[in-house]
Amino acid sequence: MQRHEFSMKIGVFDSGVGGLSVALAIERALPEYEIVYREDREHVPYGTRTSEEILGFVVPIFADMIELGCSTIVVACNTVSTTIIGPLRKQFPDTVLIAMEPMIKPAAIRTRTGVIAVCATPATLTSQRYAELKRQFASGLTVLEPDCSDWAGMIENGEVNVRIIADRINRILDAHADMIVLGCTHYHWIQEEIRVLAEGRATVLQPEHAIVRQVKKLL
Repeated sequence: MQRHEFSMKIGVFDSGVGGLSVALAIERALPEYEIVYREDREHVPYGTRTSEEILGFVVPIFADMIELGCSTIVVACNTVSTTIIGPLRKQFPDTVLIAMEPMIKPAAIRTRTGVIAVCATPATLTSQRYAELKRQFASGLTVLEPDCSDWAGMIENGEVNVRIIADRINRILDAHADMIVLGCTHYHWIQEEIRVLAEGRATVLQPEHAIVRQVKKLL
């Protein structure tokens, strides 16, 4: 990311290239800050790994970002946010960690059909935090969870198969989902393709603008 002459720094972390869109959004909104972006290309994708594995990968990266002067870190990885944000906050109590979670609440508020779809990794979908979000905000709604387990890998490797994506999206549209939640920052890179597929039938939600507002508020 762009470097500045002053020392105010915000860290942004994701397992791979997905969170770069979040980092760029924060940089545009807060140009007076230096954005320190870190990813873990060695171990991406995180979506099929255990919480213990992910914690072992993330702790040294966060420690390095803090050493560089980041007092605030945006955890631009839904898998990390929904599985290990608690242990990370205990590990780094003096650092503000801003978690990214699937936008269940706004989807539940805005749905007209009572059917929402959440596109996320297996680790996110099986996490306790995700279950809590569904219980809290989507009780009584139908929540579809299409198999997106291969999407992060495709995007990370620059091998996006539009036919596979279209097949999954068309299935949830045919099941009357009118809200599609992108619960992985990797999927932000294919959001335009998804919006074209969903045009006139469903709204696509992702949290970049909400995260920017939260960062501004905390700073």
